Amino acid sequence: MNPKTPSKLEKILASGQLAVTSECGPPRGSNGDAIAKKAEMIKDYVDAINITDNQTSVTRLCSLAAVIRLKLMGLEPILQMVTRDRNRIALQSDILGAASFEINNILCLSGDHQQFGDNPQAQNVFDIDSMQLIQTVRYMRDEGKFLGGDDLEKSPQMFVGAACNPFADPFEIRARRLAKKVAAGVEFIQTQCIYNLDKFELWMKQIRDMGLHEKVYILAGVTPFKSAGMAKYMKNRVPGMDVPDEVVKRMSGVDKDKQSEEGIKICIESIQRLKDIEGVRGFHIMAIEWEEKVPEIVEKSGLLPRPSVS
Repeated sequence: MNPKTPSKLEKILASGQLAVTSECGPPRGSNGDAIAKKAEMIKDYVDAINITDNQTSVTRLCSLAAVIRLKLMGLEPILQMVTRDRNRIALQSDILGAASFEINNILCLSGDHQQFGDNPQAQNVFDIDSMQLIQTVRYMRDEGKFLGGDDLEKSPQMFVGAACNPFADPFEIRARRLAKKVAAGVEFIQTQCIYNLDKFELWMKQIRDMGLHEKVYILAGVTPFKSAGMAKYMKNRVPGMDVPDEVVKRMSGVDKDKQSEEGIKICIESIQRLKDIEGVRGFHIMAIEWEEKVPEIVEKSGLLPRPSVS
């Protein structure tokens, strides 16, 4: 078994500096240059880049191939991996595939149900769930073994992450849900998009009361609104999303051609407030298909320059 080598993202978080991550959605085809183009827009403004894994259950270029492309560009990728589409054999195999390219960050997810995507008739797998995937990566890394018990020739040096939604019902169990992921071995968390900052602050208080902020790095998730219509859709149609009425009202209260600008302002203001919350260790900026706005958000939020680590 090999001693663990920290990823760049882990080093930044361990140094006590605020980390910044973002994400890119792969194309609906085999043009890998599309991922490279998105990554070029944001690479100097973030510490690591997530590649989503067939998000919303829509078939796309695979996350594994896309993160390899980013690695070959000299960037710091985060492999997103969902348990919806693979059994434990395929999951372990893909983890090793990523590790063979020295891709050392992974985000363990369950994945959206296939009925919401472009192949609703597809069979899901869910051989293991996201909690068990966290345990699997840690077992392969720390014990140097496959789930079946055989020894690994070289263990994957993964910094293990997961997602967390502070706003899903019932709210009362959300902190305990994170505690279970921490017990499973998660090391960093990227949260759901935060619009209800009061409720997020309450959740963070519960996290601190349980001492979890000292056991896991929490990256607060933010997503800029492009329009009032987007704000209304996320409030009314996206499960687990908490968009306060006053935010929708603010977006609706400006001229249509100014709404995207207002959405950026709200996002920047949110980051400024979130910076002051004890236990927030960085930010995950989700601007899918709007990557060109990430540099502006990072710069105006006072998150530059990004730290360099050796």
